[in-house]
Amino acid sequence: MSLLFTHSYYLSDDPKEQKIMKPYPPLGLLYVSAYLLSKNIVNDVYDTTFSSLEDQLAYIENKKPKVICIYTNLMTKIEVIKLIKILKTEEYDHPKIVLGGPDVTHNVESYLKAGADFLVIGEGEETTFELYTAIIGKGNFYGINGIAFLENDEVIQTSPRAKFKELDKLPLPNREAINMQDYLNAWKTNHGKSSMTISSQRGCPYTCKWCSTAVYGQSYRRRPANRVAEEMKTLKKDYHPDALWFVDDVFTVSHKWLLAFKEEVIKQDAIIPFECITRAERLNDEILQVLKDIGCFRIWIGAESGSQKVIDLMDRRVDINIVKETIQKTNAMGIETGTFIMLGYPGETENDIRKTIHYLKEANPTIYTITVAYPIKGTSLYNEVESKITHQLNWESSTDRELDFERTYSKKFYKYAVSKVVNEVEFHKTNSFLKGTIYKLKSILSSLKMKQYKSFKR
Repeated sequence: MSLLFTHSYYLSDDPKEQKIMKPYPPLGLLYVSAYLLSKNIVNDVYDTTFSSLEDQLAYIENKKPKVICIYTNLMTKIEVIKLIKILKTEEYDHPKIVLGGPDVTHNVESYLKAGADFLVIGEGEETTFELYTAIIGKGNFYGINGIAFLENDEVIQTSPRAKFKELDKLPLPNREAINMQDYLNAWKTNHGKSSMTISSQRGCPYTCKWCSTAVYGQSYRRRPANRVAEEMKTLKKDYHPDALWFVDDVFTVSHKWLLAFKEEVIKQDAIIPFECITRAERLNDEILQVLKDIGCFRIWIGAESGSQKVIDLMDRRVDINIVKETIQKTNAMGIETGTFIMLGYPGETENDIRKTIHYLKEANPTIYTITVAYPIKGTSLYNEVESKITHQLNWESSTDRELDFERTYSKKFYKYAVSKVVNEVEFHKTNSFLKGTIYKLKSILSSLKMKQYKSFKR
């Protein structure tokens, strides 16, 4: 019986990401693959990032795996469903299809009706091991926590899987299963330096309403500092990356852990320049210095809005003035800063958008990203706006990103609001008269368009 792990993200089909060109490998899949290897279950990983559906199908046809585990999320759902329907034909001998990832948790029936045989809900290591063992041994699925399946066209969902507490028991991700050099080369070619991902924790203890905690939950579990440093030393020796990206939700949530981490990376000569995400109130002068001492070159500090009213509506539990001051302080220490902005949150007004522009100008982050709020199923935001969703989409051919709901203004208004924010902030930053004039003209045009679409029906 053969086992294959794969996903359905194809960089060649994503013009936006081709332009950005900052791909990272499927770390979650590599963790589950490594765990099964530690249990003496041989498995393959087919990474689709630099491949195509045609190549993936050719590989599967050649290998003929009996069980295929596919990672799915908002971005890849449509392609995953397409892949399932192809694999469930006679040509591929009907392999058992197991899906995991954040999108399955709150779409159980939809994924099962789309053709999946089993869903792994929550963390995948122990559940996938038990499920695979039951499949090959024709065992009882009812006793496996954290799965869902159909029986006589009825959805059966077992008890939730307990969170993996002892993260030091997890083997390192099975990076050897894929071509890591493709990722390193893509980064080096397009950005002058290579980058890799690493994880030191699971879960997030905070309660932001728009954020999904479908896999790791609202929790905080950390790998021992020495084990994370050991992994960094291994990456340094085997792959020589120029930088690391810690994928943790709040990297500095524990100051005690961070101090131990500093000691370990220095002792083990494991320092690699890195960037991370955290919250403003989990940074202070001492912690900023610790991060700088161990190679942190960029910190992403979330705010989501420059309006305290909107931040409170999101249940972010942070003071916008503290966020602004922390970004300024981080800049002054020579560490780059990034921040995230979300427009179109329920209750946001044009005045709140003006406050966001003012915040970005004053805080002056090195980088900022802007999205228009969308409700992910299972989040508090989704529950709040579900009755206000303007039209229901075909589930198999759409994602939650495309959902729209009744907001303060029309959908087109926010398209120009994003442009307004960007051009106002860039006008403030530039020292070039020509660029400044262009930014200001674009800002004026965006304002006119915002006014035009402000009262349009949604």
